[in-house]
Amino acid sequence: MAIPAYHQPILPPSGVEHAVILRLTLPTPSETGSPVASTSTLGAPRRALYNVVVARMTVLRIFEVWEEPARVDAERESEQARRATVRRGTEAVEGEVEMDEQGEGFVNIDSVKPTTASLYFVREHRLHGIVTGMQRVRVMASADDGLDRLLVSFKDAKIALLEWSSALHDLVTVSIHTYERTPQLLSLDHPFRSELRTDPDSRCAAMLLPKDSLAILPFYQTQEDIEMGEEERGMTTDMPYSPSFVLDLHTEVDERIQNVVDFVFLPGFHQPTIAVLFETTRTWTGRLNEHKDTMRLFIFTLDIVRRHYPVITAVDGLPYDCLSLLPCPPSTGGAMVLAANALIHIDQAGRKTGLAVNGWTAHTTDMAIPPPDPILSLQLECAHMVPIGDSTFFLVLRDGTVYPVELSVSAQVVSRIILRVPLARTTAPSVVCHAENTDHVFVGSDMGPSVLMRTHAVEEAATDDDGEAAATAVVDRPADSMDFDDDDIYGTSAPAAPETAPAAAKKTRTVIHAAFCDAIPAYGPIADLTFALAKNGERVVPELVTATGAGALGGFTLFQRDLPARAKRKLHAIGGARGMWAFAVRQAVKVNGSAFERPADPFRAEDDSIVISTDHNPSPGLSRISTRAGAEGIAIKNRIPGMTIGAAAFFNGTAILHVLNNAIRVLEPDGTERQIIKDMDGNNYRPKIKYCSICDPFVLILREDETIGLFIGEPERGKVRRKDMSPMGEKTSRYIAGSFYEDTMGLFQTTTDRPAETNGDTTTLSGAMAAGQRCQWLVLCRPQGVMEIWALPKLTLVFSSTAIAALQSVIADSHDPPALSVPQPDEQPRRKPQEFDIEQILIAPLGEAAPQPHLLVFLRSGHLAIYQMLPAPAEPPAEHPAARTMFLGVRFVKLLADAFDIVRPAEEDRSVLAEQRRISRQFVPFTTYPPGSGGDGSRMLSGVFFTGDRPSWIVRTDKGGLRVHPSGHAVVHSFTTCSLWGSKSDFLIYSEEGPTLLEWAPDLELGTALPSRAVPRGRAYSHIVFDPAAGLLVAAACLQADFSTFDEENNEVWVPEAPNASYPKTDCSALELITPEGWIAMDGYDFASNEFVNAMACVALETQSTDSGKRNYIAVGTTVNRGEDLAVKGATYVFEIVEVVPDPAAGLARAWQLRLRCRDDAKGPVTAVCGINNYLVSSMGQKIFVRAFDLDERLVGVAFLDVGVYVTALRAVKNLLLIGDAVKSVWFVAFQEDPYKLVVLSKDVYPVCVTAANFFFTEQALSFVTHDEEGVLRMYQYDPHDPESKNSLELLCRAEFHTQAECRATVAVARRSKSADMAIPQSKLICAHPDGSLSALIPLDDEAFKRLHLLQGQLSRHVQHLGGLNPRAFRSPPHPHPHLHAAPRARGLLDGALLGAFGGLGLARQDELTRQIGTERAAVVRDLGALAGAW
Repeated sequence: MAIPAYHQPILPPSGVEHAVILRLTLPTPSETGSPVASTSTLGAPRRALYNVVVARMTVLRIFEVWEEPARVDAERESEQARRATVRRGTEAVEGEVEMDEQGEGFVNIDSVKPTTASLYFVREHRLHGIVTGMQRVRVMASADDGLDRLLVSFKDAKIALLEWSSALHDLVTVSIHTYERTPQLLSLDHPFRSELRTDPDSRCAAMLLPKDSLAILPFYQTQEDIEMGEEERGMTTDMPYSPSFVLDLHTEVDERIQNVVDFVFLPGFHQPTIAVLFETTRTWTGRLNEHKDTMRLFIFTLDIVRRHYPVITAVDGLPYDCLSLLPCPPSTGGAMVLAANALIHIDQAGRKTGLAVNGWTAHTTDMAIPPPDPILSLQLECAHMVPIGDSTFFLVLRDGTVYPVELSVSAQVVSRIILRVPLARTTAPSVVCHAENTDHVFVGSDMGPSVLMRTHAVEEAATDDDGEAAATAVVDRPADSMDFDDDDIYGTSAPAAPETAPAAAKKTRTVIHAAFCDAIPAYGPIADLTFALAKNGERVVPELVTATGAGALGGFTLFQRDLPARAKRKLHAIGGARGMWAFAVRQAVKVNGSAFERPADPFRAEDDSIVISTDHNPSPGLSRISTRAGAEGIAIKNRIPGMTIGAAAFFNGTAILHVLNNAIRVLEPDGTERQIIKDMDGNNYRPKIKYCSICDPFVLILREDETIGLFIGEPERGKVRRKDMSPMGEKTSRYIAGSFYEDTMGLFQTTTDRPAETNGDTTTLSGAMAAGQRCQWLVLCRPQGVMEIWALPKLTLVFSSTAIAALQSVIADSHDPPALSVPQPDEQPRRKPQEFDIEQILIAPLGEAAPQPHLLVFLRSGHLAIYQMLPAPAEPPAEHPAARTMFLGVRFVKLLADAFDIVRPAEEDRSVLAEQRRISRQFVPFTTYPPGSGGDGSRMLSGVFFTGDRPSWIVRTDKGGLRVHPSGHAVVHSFTTCSLWGSKSDFLIYSEEGPTLLEWAPDLELGTALPSRAVPRGRAYSHIVFDPAAGLLVAAACLQADFSTFDEENNEVWVPEAPNASYPKTDCSALELITPEGWIAMDGYDFASNEFVNAMACVALETQSTDSGKRNYIAVGTTVNRGEDLAVKGATYVFEIVEVVPDPAAGLARAWQLRLRCRDDAKGPVTAVCGINNYLVSSMGQKIFVRAFDLDERLVGVAFLDVGVYVTALRAVKNLLLIGDAVKSVWFVAFQEDPYKLVVLSKDVYPVCVTAANFFFTEQALSFVTHDEEGVLRMYQYDPHDPESKNSLELLCRAEFHTQAECRATVAVARRSKSADMAIPQSKLICAHPDGSLSALIPLDDEAFKRLHLLQGQLSRHVQHLGGLNPRAFRSPPHPHPHLHAAPRARGLLDGALLGAFGGLGLARQDELTRQIGTERAAVVRDLGALAGAW
């Protein structure tokens, strides 16, 4: 049996492949009566516009688009533009009003502030299927709730209808329609990709199937449709659709329809109407003399009731290189055909209007198309079009260049197509969408970031000098993701007056403006990966360097397992092993004997001025009050005996509230005592205070006997007093956790069942309070698992729920009265902590631009859950307890759940040593300004830090959602933000290294599963290796050059006939020697213009220049492309990295160069290289060569082996060699040196296209892992004792697993067990995929594998999966290996994506599933926890 393994997803696919704009979570304003609006943290109005749903491969993400005030820089530019048109001395000042341009009224300055559209992340789903299309559809219920439905198609011919559930705050499945067992798919013998389209009026949807068929799914739109459907079937239905059917275009529509290329629904027809583009007779470039214009377009109507499909338009003679269709708006009609060299419009009557975009059009088609401009040379492959008006389109090329395209309409007939000069340059498109009834265009990219931009047309006066070739497009504001020429922004533009305008009318021009709004960050595909060493300050950590992106979006993306932070200084003097608190205090101003606080700037928080720290030693504890001393020093002002439980600024920052374990003190800003309240009951001290929460003017303390105390400050007296807690129950009430929350966003709204004194209307708390006034709430948890929220200052219960102890998905108000605690007599022993006791609870804002409150819960069992707080109807129920008079309109929806394996000391151990070893786990909220490339820290972020032995940063970004990143420390005892030295991005922590002031690394992207940092290079890289000796990286850049062939007399065989008929392009490469410090290219090597890199590796070869007799070299294998008529050649290069004298002008302490030592030409491409026993192994065609590096200048062959057809992978361990082939699967070979020989030990005899291969081993077992082009991972075993191996001649395929995407790069790392330091570690394979995802393969022990395998079956069968998809079928390969026909194909591999759903279930559901398989939940949690971590 092969090694039991666990397939772990590390990073999801990056980028956008499919996108749709709809109203999924935000109803239409006209249907709800008012626009959906809210207020941000700064009080600025925000308005919800629509949703953008994006998908790539198996990941689906939902975003909301909000209209909000523009950022500061946009306001500054707008103000500068406004002042440029105002005469000096007449400007309006802030707060005043100014006359409008016509002089007929006044305009409030605040009402005309510029706005922008921003994207905000809502939800993400990992699907058990590959998404191939998404469309918007409206059903009959959409008229009631104002929401659209989402239609998603999958690779295995399935369609899922999804809708948004407000109760769950998530997508739910309405229906699943599968066509995988239709005759078209059962006999499928070639790769196929389904396409999904919907009728503009949502009458039906269609999905393209193999063999020129469409799966039609009709939708009901009226009650009449439902009645007709019920009459046909003879039964009632509550579904929004009627039965689907398969339409064979060839037999049921027209026999000429074959080889469908694309199809679309056309708007403006009474019946669903489809335009289909197809090619009856196939051709290619080499047969254009025989078959040229082979494409056709038919338009037919879809009469679903009578099953009648008449063809209303048939168009022949379209160019063979037509790529796609685009429906035109109803006012124009017809469809746009996007070809490789032309744009063609076809109307409903079959009239064709074309526009050539380069000089190749005359060679590829006989269609009557006017010749193009001699300087126009565009390539429309991978281009996308989108309509932005009745007759205006945007054409986005594959490099991101945006061209406006206009249709000139005369007498309702398109007379010509006008291509304007480029408007902007955005991201490389994979999908382009236009939002209805808005001026927004979304450009999705699978190569990099996706961009949301705004467009609008403006009529401007045209001068007589404006020429026809000038621009009619300008850009409002350049941005990082859009490149423009500033000189051309408002340059001359061509007149665009209507052709039918009278001659006497004033000349005008239509100018299209474009502005960048927002972007979804992404890094695109991963071509290669390697590990390098990075420095976080003085700390050296491993860093995963990946070559990502394509074209101008290419570069490197750096990943670290933990959130990278660099230490700025050590602060051993202040201690702080038991707690640290930094905050700002200021002296109160006294006037006539009365003290009041000095007003503070509301737009800028004050820097911290004091740090309070506490330690357990010397017993019973010591606290210190410290302040800044000098530029970088710190001085201790006061030492206080006793352990500090909490401290914060009080009385609006004019005093210090200091909580000890037996007293509450109010201190002056200088540390002197103003007041002390000893926590005593009569003359006896109460049990020690173990936790406190401070929220000016309230203080909550929680004692060791689970009783609480509540105090309130009196600003007039400047002192604190006890607060009456009689509304909360008797003094015997017990609480195990609690905290305050201060609502500044108005989300906490309450209603009461009692009529107001002035009238009988229901009152709302937020409406009764002045604008901007804060309200405070107290969150408490009782031992029986009840969470309560109390309104302050009157202590009124407004929320109660018992669902939190089980960590259910949704926590709503149960409308129960205050829970009663079981009284405990004094002689009864103290209640022992239970496994599901809530240890920490906190409501804190998380986010960037508009932080939202989240509920964080940590159980004593080690379970962490994070909920998002959402508004809910606050209406009181019809029947409710008399004790409940007020109800809070909120609910909590679980976003994330995790479990830690917690080791706790015995509770009865109260010794001093045990107290010192006790680890405090607390949620500490923070607000920081992460440093950027300039170090200014202009972006605000609110998050929570979780202390303890699993220290983590809990953050939420606008585009990436909620993330939990490890801090990289073994333990963190205390944490606080600290701006004592003037930086808002500093943190003060006490870890195993002592008290340290640190900050995050600059330019971090926290929205990904791993903290990442982008290194843009403006070019893509195909290979990257790290040389550990020099600490440098060598990367192979992907370039392109013009290709031309020459005859024997060195004359060009073909020369372009016109300037816009360009040369063909060929790939070429260049090596770059890069230092990770600053990512500067120190040296490089340029290959020939027709030579590109196939393989690159850092290998150890024999040499006489070192004492050890070996040295690291960079081996490179290349291909020399010589055109179609000549066979390709190749070469093997050996480079050495040498240190040279640095150039003083470069500013580098050390300099290195890439020196070519050897080049060995080959008769075929060198497709793979590696090192084995200080020899170089390379492939050339069908042969494998083992060569020695002789005299550091030439390669001498010592052994060779004839293998498959095209070698794709070479891996070596000791003297064992693994060979992957594109046809002949995988070979296992041994190399011996006496005599030199390569011996085939075993091989796979079945044809498999291997794209990557590697060794996979544990202490006592060895397997071989391969990937193929369909994304199937296979594990092979070499077992000579198994009869199926036929005397070890055949490798045995033990398991195969569909991983969703092919893999071409793997790296093996060591994985050591935490329990023991093994002499031979286990291996862990990290695999990179072209969709941007990362995955890992981890070995498992047999016991853990059995438990998780049984659990995987339970999760597959008994847990609902979005879209109704089948996880087991998704992981089954489409073409199983012959060895596994009768055996379970994935029996040796576990699906980490499926098992990851276990942590998101409620605790009761987890217990139920584990009980069914005969194990305990804790054992499963330990197994999954041991597999966590990227590496």
